[in-house]
Amino acid sequence: MKAKREHNTALYEAILTLKTSAECIDFFEDLCTVGELSAMEQRYQVAKGLHMGKIYNEILAETGASSATISRVNRALQYGNGGYDLVFSRLESTDSTDQSEGSDE
Repeated sequence: MKAKREHNTALYEAILTLKTSAECIDFFEDLCTVGELSAMEQRYQVAKGLHMGKIYNEILAETGASSATISRVNRALQYGNGGYDLVFSRLESTDSTDQSEGSDE
């Protein structure tokens, strides 16, 4: 079992105060360099593709990520802390709630 590193939670608590995508974009553009944001966005797209069952070549073509990045993200999905799975589950739950609210039953 890998040891967890200690975190200063102030940053994460600050992120939790953001209410809209626009607020998140503004905050992260202030916090991160363009390269850091691009890398995080790319890793998220890779994780999303892997979660959807896409193969490495498809993800490579869609994201431009290296095979090393795809492999690293795949390891995080398989053996990480479950953060990606939590987010995907909540997004899927939100999507299904949004769709059922919009149906005429």
